[in-house]
Amino acid sequence: MGKSAGTAVGQKTFAEKFKSRKVQQMLVIVTFLFAPLLLLIVFTYLPFMKMVQFSFYNMKYIGPKKFVGLANYVDVFNRPEIFRALLVSVYYMGGAVVQLGLALFFATMMVFKVKGESVFKAAMFFPYLICGIAVGFIFKFFYARGFVLDSLLQMFGMSLEDIPYWLQDQSINNFALAATSVWRYTGQNMIMFLGAMMSVDNDLYEAAALDGANNWHRFIYIILPSIKSIVVLNLILSISGSLSAFEPPYVITNGTMGTGTYFVIMNRLAHENQKVGLACAMAIVLLVIIIICTVAQKLFFAYVFDNGTDDESKAAVRKRKREERRKNAQKGAAV
Repeated sequence: MGKSAGTAVGQKTFAEKFKSRKVQQMLVIVTFLFAPLLLLIVFTYLPFMKMVQFSFYNMKYIGPKKFVGLANYVDVFNRPEIFRALLVSVYYMGGAVVQLGLALFFATMMVFKVKGESVFKAAMFFPYLICGIAVGFIFKFFYARGFVLDSLLQMFGMSLEDIPYWLQDQSINNFALAATSVWRYTGQNMIMFLGAMMSVDNDLYEAAALDGANNWHRFIYIILPSIKSIVVLNLILSISGSLSAFEPPYVITNGTMGTGTYFVIMNRLAHENQKVGLACAMAIVLLVIIIICTVAQKLFFAYVFDNGTDDESKAAVRKRKREERRKNAQKGAAV
């Protein structure tokens, strides 16, 4: 009887458990997570699952739909214009490499302290704040015949007849469009590089200066190894983003004259031709391509570089081990 009463006294009621600190903390966490998780499910995961479902149907936005299995995926691989559009992404990949090089150069300049760096950083980062559609309209008039770029070249003595048609000439129009992405994203990458560079210990710069190292040596032996992980991350993001380039070709040329990227062709099939199932299949194929490219890049950089914390890169370790094996073999042969 006494034992039963003691157990009853030791047990907490539901109201007491509900008012406990641990339960209240869990309620707060669940309450704050509910809204973002709900939005994520409703606007991301459910549409993605519906897109996967639609890719197996021959359908329009309105009207009946017919299940066709993998026919849309077969059609994607049989249409030459679709994978020709992927080749256009190579121009944007080249532009991504250029923009990363420029961003790294400008960020290094900011680290070594130049006059007016605050104004320069603001001016470089400003294009990233502009909407992509607005950037497209800016460069549409910038490249238009007889407008801004042509007028600037004429000021330097070039004749209008000698200036190419920047958007009509298929030998240069994709270069011109890729340059718009370089202009827009260089500042963003510069700020990311600059943030990583500012986390490097200043004592390393001072020690290098005492040893007589110039700015180039400090960049090669201190800055670049310290921000290697950020460089790799930006390169992966830039190349993956190049596969999904959309605003410049869509706004400036509407994908005509050989400038249509994969996204432009997909948009045309979905909205103009009402081939929703085929466009969904294209989106799934592009997702798989991006995943493959990302994994391939990560494996490549994991093979070539270290994780940013080791004293030697993996390539340097492999080279050192080869040299050790070669010397051991020479010693063995000499004995």
